[in-house]
Amino acid sequence: MDFSSASLRVLRQVAESGSFTAAAARLGYTQSAISRQAAALERSAGKALFERRPDGVRLTPAGQTLLRHARAILDAVEAAEQELTGPTTPGEVVRLGLFPSAGAVLLPGVLTRLAAAGPHLTVTTREGTTPRLLRALRAGSIDLAVLSSRPPHRPSDGESPRLRVETVEDTELLVAARTNGPLAGRTAVHVDELVDAPWISAPASSTEPLLGVWPGLPGRPRVVHTTGDWLTKLQLVTAGFGVTTVPARMRPVLPPGVSLLRVDGAPPEIRRILLARLPGRPAPGIVTVSRAITSRDEGAPTHPA
Repeated sequence: MDFSSASLRVLRQVAESGSFTAAAARLGYTQSAISRQAAALERSAGKALFERRPDGVRLTPAGQTLLRHARAILDAVEAAEQELTGPTTPGEVVRLGLFPSAGAVLLPGVLTRLAAAGPHLTVTTREGTTPRLLRALRAGSIDLAVLSSRPPHRPSDGESPRLRVETVEDTELLVAARTNGPLAGRTAVHVDELVDAPWISAPASSTEPLLGVWPGLPGRPRVVHTTGDWLTKLQLVTAGFGVTTVPARMRPVLPPGVSLLRVDGAPPEIRRILLARLPGRPAPGIVTVSRAITSRDEGAPTHPA
């Protein structure tokens, strides 16, 4: 078997992106070039490595086996490159992925605690939805992932080997509405009042659900604005152009003009924040960052007051 580092990077990026097209965009190749690299990998391995599906591409068990070795090989190549060219950052580097709202509510405190602990650790971060972060973790593109889960809070993606997952905290899902709008002065809203409400939501796909609309809302929600950017969502709420859902943990960082309301007439919606990594003995830096994430800020609210 003869695998180049370039072909192994293609394998890793396809595993992370979930499609040849997305992998090509990330690596700066054409889709046909990625397809040729994938075919060459399979010829060299003598096995099918990629499962082509209507919703994208997944690695076969043989592909997962090769990916596990590819991560180690690419890490060694990158370490060698860094030694030869000189380190660009001091100390150990930990790559952290977070789902979007976690960046606002968790990341500043985590980085502050790490800065106080010492200068010999560099943390780089990237944002993504939970499904994308799981793929990046499996592909070895990040070392730790802060994920969000909904009941029944299945902690893994079903792939093997199972991830090491621990709970950071639980937070209640609430509805964000304009402070001086139709719901002014209220602390709760009945689910029936939300049926015809104008919703501001994130884009949905077959693997990533509609985020921003109350789960289990009767009937078809009236989505008037779609955006994946939290700042845009909340500014639209402030201007009175719709309502959206927000985890209670975001209360301290909400802009003026936004109120959070409990939803009556429906079961509470609890979202769990999880910290995941690949199995095996973690590097010291990963342990340090994990502790900074799981240690709670004093007085940080996780449920509405």
